[in-house]
Amino acid sequence: MASRLPEFQFRALPQQGPWPTADPFLFCVHHLDRYPQGNEQLGPRASLQGRDLGMDFSNKDGWSMYHGEVVPGFPRHPHRGFETITVVRQGLVDHADSLGAAARYGAGDVQWMTAGDGINHAEMFPLLRNDEANPTELFQIWLNLPASKKRVAPHFTMFWASSVPELSEGGAHLRLIAGEHRGAQPPSPPPDSYASMSGSEVAIWSLVLEQGTEFTLPPVSSGVTRCLYHVGGAPSRLCGQTLPVRHFVEMSDGRSLQLSAAEGRCDLLLLQGKPIGEPVAWHGPFVMNTHAELVQAFADYQHTGFGGWPWPGAAPHHGPDSARFARHADGREESP
Repeated sequence: MASRLPEFQFRALPQQGPWPTADPFLFCVHHLDRYPQGNEQLGPRASLQGRDLGMDFSNKDGWSMYHGEVVPGFPRHPHRGFETITVVRQGLVDHADSLGAAARYGAGDVQWMTAGDGINHAEMFPLLRNDEANPTELFQIWLNLPASKKRVAPHFTMFWASSVPELSEGGAHLRLIAGEHRGAQPPSPPPDSYASMSGSEVAIWSLVLEQGTEFTLPPVSSGVTRCLYHVGGAPSRLCGQTLPVRHFVEMSDGRSLQLSAAEGRCDLLLLQGKPIGEPVAWHGPFVMNTHAELVQAFADYQHTGFGGWPWPGAAPHHGPDSARFARHADGREESP
């Protein structure tokens, strides 16, 4: 007798703010901003009247300044106890941190940062084009760290776009940020990442299905959780059930699962991993295991500033040159 197909519960994604995730992930946020032409300061060539500068998540005219006041983005802020994975589809991100490291990346690049023991960083979105629009689209994914890794030294790794495997199976187009598929292996995560631990089964896949295409999600080990997000396009189908646009589903069934795009092109994101299964004490930028560790994190930040801040302002950018690069804390430099 054939096994019965699972029945899924599809949930709507919030209109703004973080998307729900499952252990080992903490959240995912999708930024899609249709920024206008840039000005001399690399900010938007448009009036900022009516925006709550410093806290602008309004999506007024199709874009937000976030915590930026001149250049959009997220000025200096601390993290401890988890990882950020930033996947840029369009536009640029300027990174600067308390260790003196810097980077400019975009157009398919990925930055994977293990905050570990504590780091300050800024993520600004410079608008370099002054003669046309500056659309910016990215996912930022927060991945938890187990207790044994929460106090490791901070570290980031760049996955330049050309190093991220892209597979096409008929009309299915897959980008592998983490997790192998059919022998294709993405770059290695940072050495202390949860994704580098044996048995974590962490996968981050961006999947586009052209109309009429089918794709099979391969089986995973028992207990591994998968969240599938419908980012945009037409509704898709998962094992015969309609997954509406801007909805997601959490799955724990380890079997292979059939996706199809009968009605039109579908844009999907998959987050997968074996749950860490530890207590989570989370407040703002710090994610620890206990309340006492949270108190200690705030005290450490007040005392040390997680290394201070070697930049002239809270929202540094890297100028009008469009070249992408990374300069690490040890002085090592790299580019695509």
